[in-house]
Amino acid sequence: MPADTLIEQRLSAVETAVAELQQRLATRPPPTSWLERFAGSFKDELAFSEVVEYGRAIRSSDRPREGDG
Repeated sequence: MPADTLIEQRLSAVETAVAELQQRLATRPPPTSWLERFAGSFKDELAFSEVVEYGRAIRSSDRPREGDG
């Protein structure tokens, strides 16, 4: 088999593979961020509400009080 024929066959295979990949990407849903995937996933967890309150208390205690500084 001549080298030109082999190169043309290989190039054709690569072009086919690229076209298939482009088609897959075109029909794939857009990616979502990690935040969008997890947002709301703990809304019904009682423990999550406690964690949120602890976090709020910690941030509040770290703030300088009025008149300080």
